[in-house]
Amino acid sequence: MKTALITGASTGIGKQFAYSLAEKGYNVVLVSRSKNKLEQLAKDIQMKFGVNTYVIPKDLSKEYAAQEVYDEVRSKELSINMLVNNAGAGTTGELLDNTLEKNHQQVMLNVNSVVNMTQLFLKDMVSRASGEIINVASMASFQPIPYMSIYAATKAFVLSFTEGLHEEYKGKGIRIMAVCPGNTQTEFFNEAPDSIKVGKMRTSKQVVDTALRGISKKKSFVIDGKLNSFTALLPRILPKRTIVRVSASLMKKSMNG
Repeated sequence: MKTALITGASTGIGKQFAYSLAEKGYNVVLVSRSKNKLEQLAKDIQMKFGVNTYVIPKDLSKEYAAQEVYDEVRSKELSINMLVNNAGAGTTGELLDNTLEKNHQQVMLNVNSVVNMTQLFLKDMVSRASGEIINVASMASFQPIPYMSIYAATKAFVLSFTEGLHEEYKGKGIRIMAVCPGNTQTEFFNEAPDSIKVGKMRTSKQVVDTALRGISKKKSFVIDGKLNSFTALLPRILPKRTIVRVSASLMKKSMNG
């Protein structure tokens, strides 16, 4: 039986990945900060699907957290067939509105943890010549977003990083793909500015279904939803400065109520 590890598993898209993969027969390793939420999720998944579940409470914004997760997985003698790097965070406002610590945590979680988790588990996949990695990027990957500058930049990194790795390892039996969700019915988007909530909200299940279809087809990245696919083309058609100015105007209007 295969085993999947999902970060940010306690809510939203990560939680849906856990359900969807368990339904497909995967044992699941659940990682997030909230031990209580993970334990409740693990119990529900076991009851519904009869698979093995493992809970690892961990704050992946901490420097050595990825190594600690990897070591705990090894101590349980688990072999990870699919890694889903979903954990992420975002802030709004001008750069100086947030503390150095908060900005640092965002970069550590959105960038460093993705790189570290990928590198640690990828080496085992390469040794087996088999494995899949899904990195959750964003529609923000395709353009700068003023007043969410760090978030957009980190998600651009995730997409670029993933596409590069896809090419590096596609001949070694490894599938590596990014999924780019737009507006999704999650806690993260409920707290996001109205300016980025354009069009109909997608569900976490739709995002996960898109991701699992995409990786089965050996894609390097997928965009969830037709409207989002169209929107992702705009930065290629319109001048970047126009896109950035429009984004800034919408964000500012949203933040000012």
